[in-house]
Amino acid sequence: MGSWRFVGGFVLFMILWAVANSYASGWDPYPFILLNLFLSMLAGLQGAILLISAKRQDAIAAALAQHDCDTNIAAKVDIEALLEINNRQLAMISDLRAILDRLDRPRPTPAND
Repeated sequence: MGSWRFVGGFVLFMILWAVANSYASGWDPYPFILLNLFLSMLAGLQGAILLISAKRQDAIAAALAQHDCDTNIAAKVDIEALLEINNRQLAMISDLRAILDRLDRPRPTPAND
């Protein structure tokens, strides 16, 4: 139950049963048993279609979740690379400041004797 093969077989069975009973006498007397049977078959068919739909939605949700996971992993790698570049830039800036501080220090002037 819950596959297209089941749905097709069920529809074929309903058609064959309806054709076979259309030639019988007393088509559907008062308690409308045949009507109840068709409604029950319809409910069974709806249940199968709902199961098929649920399986398809589960497969789509799993594929989307995998895609999100792959995207997050790729973003993490990219962010780590950017953080490494940023850390190197901060180290370069620190080195440049140290060089500028050394260059800006007043030089001792020679004493005039």
